[in-house]
Amino acid sequence: MDDSDSPVTMTRRRLLQAAAGASAFLATPATAFAAAPAGFDAWRDGFEAKARARGISDQTYRSVMGRIEPDMSVFQKMRKQPEFHEQIWQYINRRVSDWRLIAGKEALRKHQSLFARIEKDFGVERGTLLALWGVESAYGDPLVQQNHMRPVFPSLAALAWREPRRRTYWETELINALKIVQRGWSTPTEMRGSWAGAMGHTQWMPEVWLNVGFDYDGDGRVSPFGRPDDALGSTARYLVKRGKYHRNEHWGYEVRAPGGAANGNRSYAAWASAGVTRADGRPFPHPNASAKLWTPVQGGPSFLLGPNFYSVRSYNPSMNYALAICHLGDRILGAGPFIQPFPGSERALTLAEVQEVQTRLTKAGFDTGGTDGRVGNDTMKAVKDFQQKVGLPADGYAGLKVLARLRGG
Repeated sequence: MDDSDSPVTMTRRRLLQAAAGASAFLATPATAFAAAPAGFDAWRDGFEAKARARGISDQTYRSVMGRIEPDMSVFQKMRKQPEFHEQIWQYINRRVSDWRLIAGKEALRKHQSLFARIEKDFGVERGTLLALWGVESAYGDPLVQQNHMRPVFPSLAALAWREPRRRTYWETELINALKIVQRGWSTPTEMRGSWAGAMGHTQWMPEVWLNVGFDYDGDGRVSPFGRPDDALGSTARYLVKRGKYHRNEHWGYEVRAPGGAANGNRSYAAWASAGVTRADGRPFPHPNASAKLWTPVQGGPSFLLGPNFYSVRSYNPSMNYALAICHLGDRILGAGPFIQPFPGSERALTLAEVQEVQTRLTKAGFDTGGTDGRVGNDTMKAVKDFQQKVGLPADGYAGLKVLARLRGG
């Protein structure tokens, strides 16, 4: 972990990095809770004093925590995350998928006025928010909420009770969740999320809900559920306040850089003077803005990254995640794939091809969890099992080679 473990300084996603990626949250179905182990009731009774000292009323505590049983499966989730070894191009292809492009364009059409309002109020590009929304909750798909999310209070209670590394953090997040109920913003029944407690359209932790979330749709409460206004408006606010997002600047550009190009933070004009040009041949629109040069893989595409790339990275401390979000946002708005391919990469499968992979795997006895063209952990596990059976490198990637083998090629 890069930053302090303090609940104040820890970003929402730095915690989740230690726990799991968002894609794992969307692909892991909720499981039944185990019976409360010995010692939990005593802890719960003792924790009430801590909650009361933080402003939680007796009524709120007892109504939420009085009969709660801890979801002990969270510890198995922490220990046994699915192991898939993705190269960067595979990681990006899975997130910048045909399904997300199609659904993202439809989400923009449906919520055009909301994104225009957010751009006016916060200066955050619509593509960035669309991509975050698409990756974090499949654009608020209710099936994700219904089938892959679990009640957060049993999860947070288990973590606050028995997770030794960051117990203070989990205790604080449990109290934050209780504050949300006490304010009347939500109910324990509605508050379903990842096993680590991230909720709603853009996967807020309770701390973010309390301290960054605000009532953007004017209905009198703050909520990451239901209409996406609060979630998207508040996420834009997060990027500005915590990510230092710059109004009217793009995240960066794919570039062509001469060998031995210098590192460091320079203006786009200085980079251009050093021979670095946009891969599409267009001029840099803000020559005085600053950027850093990054080449993720030798021989692959290079990028000049501005402050807004790192604003997205504040949401999840992964360079690959931030690049996937930024690229997905551009693609939804009409841009093409990267001009310079990654070494050894394949093109991403079309929606129909992904569905064909899922259908053929299912018929062959490998459970993909559905055939909707969305690749989650169920599909990746099915692919990995198939690869192991037929002697392909078992990386879990549903690509052209797997499709060809499934077709008998």
